Amino acid sequence: MSVDIPEPVSQPGLAERAVDAATDVSRTIGEVAGGLHAAVDRLTAAIEEARRPGKPLSTVAAITREAPLASLFVAFLFGVAIARRR
Repeated sequence: MSVDIPEPVSQPGLAERAVDAATDVSRTIGEVAGGLHAAVDRLTAAIEEARRPGKPLSTVAAITREAPLASLFVAFLFGVAIARRR
């Protein structure tokens, strides 16, 4: 009759844990970067759609070209109105 003695499971060393942590952080950063890239692509597409003729950003751009000082004044008043709410 033979008795098998189990080998002790070695604990990972400091270097192995550091490499594992760095790999996890790298993977997380990659996932976040991918999510940000997708969000930027959606936002870019939405802005391009809004800039087409007859759309809101096209109209605002045309008005701003015609009357830049009046547009600046309206933007200032809008900013003041937003700031007073808070």
